[in-house]
Amino acid sequence: MRTAILALAVLGLVAGCGGEAPAPAASAGPSIDPAVERVVEDWPLPAMLPGSALPDLVSVDGGKLLLSWTNSQRGRRHILQFSSYDVAGQRWETAPATIAVGNSMFVNWADTPHIMATRDGALWAHWLQKNGDAPYAYDVMLATSRDGGRRWSEPVSPHDDGTQTEHGFVSLWPRADGGLGIAWLDGRNTAARGDGHGEHAGAMTLRASGIDGALRRSADVEIDARVCDCCQTSAAVTARGPLLVYRGRSEGEIRDILATRLDGEAWTAPKPVHADGWEMPACPVNGPSVAAEGETAVVGWYTAAGGEPEVRIAASSDAGDSFAAPVVVDAGEAVHGRVAVALADGQAWVLWLREDADGQSIWLSRRSPDLATEHQRLQVAALAGRGRGTGFPQLAVAAGIAHVVWTDVDNGVAGLRGARLVTR
Repeated sequence: MRTAILALAVLGLVAGCGGEAPAPAASAGPSIDPAVERVVEDWPLPAMLPGSALPDLVSVDGGKLLLSWTNSQRGRRHILQFSSYDVAGQRWETAPATIAVGNSMFVNWADTPHIMATRDGALWAHWLQKNGDAPYAYDVMLATSRDGGRRWSEPVSPHDDGTQTEHGFVSLWPRADGGLGIAWLDGRNTAARGDGHGEHAGAMTLRASGIDGALRRSADVEIDARVCDCCQTSAAVTARGPLLVYRGRSEGEIRDILATRLDGEAWTAPKPVHADGWEMPACPVNGPSVAAEGETAVVGWYTAAGGEPEVRIAASSDAGDSFAAPVVVDAGEAVHGRVAVALADGQAWVLWLREDADGQSIWLSRRSPDLATEHQRLQVAALAGRGRGTGFPQLAVAAGIAHVVWTDVDNGVAGLRGARLVTR
């Protein structure tokens, strides 16, 4: 799970803009005893319509959480909404507010919208917009709000290639100058085939750009010329710049997790988080997750390199330049991955999904930052739904409390559910 390293006094304040700089040192935060057991309790979410799904959840300095979701009801337009939560006050500060509405939104269970806040007080959101008749012809669209989400700008795109191909699986991060960093999977080189997805002469690429407070886009750059077509990307800000992780794709169809960091003005050469050696002929639709505090970073991911599904996590003490040997969190046919990680208050957290004969379930492991010690493992929820409809659970930690949001599907109707891990 991405951690927004911000300095917002209040979500709704308006301020200024500006290029990249190292993140500030992480704040001390509350004193957390890792030996204390936590319990799961229901976390009521703001009132939302049936058909709400595709959540995104991020923490904001000052004890705030931002939750976004998409509502898609049969016969109606898609609606992207959000709300903000005060952790200390244990209350939703805003009723569901609409970011964007449209019939041409591209809505997909795995390629989901995100929300972010930047240091200048702005809110940002992205979604996907159809740009042609092919099934996977869509663009990334961005909008910003400078009044706490009451009004949103006209959307802009971080890319201008003009191809009717796939652009998505976005990661966002706050820039120290008040602007926004963005990375995405880009299908411009796949245009020859026509549907912008799957096997084709050109490969899916990974690209990144920046957007300033006036919605001016810097030139996008290609980070990797060949990546896995439809696995999520993830980014977190370290003390030495944004760290971006994604699933690569070699000529021999090895689809391991790679990491790169924006070092000044250039991205470092992508390197494996671990050489799993997973040979996979098709995209597993199961991307990695990264979190960071200072120079410590944690990456979690799904692989079946050893012959059976596993959730692995690995830690770095040098802002992602190198990673220790991975720890296997869970293994077996029931492991479905869909991993989210968080790093806060001297603890690491990893969330993942299982599915067996009894149904789907969401699990959480709480560990030391070096991942060597597991303090607690517990089931967060048992789901009514199965398969893809439940999407990707989301995790955010604020004030020592882990918050989890997920989609469930009951009698064919999607809805969002929430839980939090608290001491009693």
